[in-house]
Amino acid sequence: MNMYNTVAANEYESQDDLIANHVSLVKRIAHHLSARLPDSVDINDLMQAGMIGLLEASNNFDDSRGASFETYAGIRIRGSMLDEVRKQDWTPRSVYRKQREVSDMVRSIESRTGRSADAKDIADGLGISISEYYEIVRDAAGCRLFSLNAAQDDSSVGYAEPRSATATPDQELSQEQQSASIARAIENLPEREQLVLSLYYERELNLKEIGEVLGVSESRVCQIHSQAAMRLRAMFSD
Repeated sequence: MNMYNTVAANEYESQDDLIANHVSLVKRIAHHLSARLPDSVDINDLMQAGMIGLLEASNNFDDSRGASFETYAGIRIRGSMLDEVRKQDWTPRSVYRKQREVSDMVRSIESRTGRSADAKDIADGLGISISEYYEIVRDAAGCRLFSLNAAQDDSSVGYAEPRSATATPDQELSQEQQSASIARAIENLPEREQLVLSLYYERELNLKEIGEVLGVSESRVCQIHSQAAMRLRAMFSD
């Protein structure tokens, strides 16, 4: 087994030691993702995929890139778990079609009125009831793990963390530009949707915790999150 003599990993005597000391990281990420995913996703499957990601990280880590092993491993573990989620896409095509219809209507309303489209606007535009609209929102929340970094790629099913810590200058520039454009788009969301996204992605609270902060139910937080997701997709659909 290879010995680790870099500054970031020299406290570990072997690769086995390095892996054993980061199993808790796999568990933490698995539980965090599980709280965001439907019940049909087995946490044990996430754990197994995460261990593969941890093994890959232990083989490929290079601390000269400037990141700690835990940061690098976290990226690989999360990416491996979400690769597993993609393999189990349970979503009917009709759900994606309805999401696209909602996103198209949001874009149409907001370009015409110059303000954020609310639920009644969207439902009226689609010729459906409010309850039917919220059913679409609920299905959207259950069918995929939305990623701000994947907002411009409607074909993606989940959040694909980079498979390598190394990026070319062109890739880094593209990522920076994409992040800046997403940040600007988020600033144009209704304040409540901005807050939910901030608590969810930056503070990494789960839906129940966000509901406690806002004083609303977990299902309502899920609706707000999904509305924000579809609104962002509408912004980037061109």
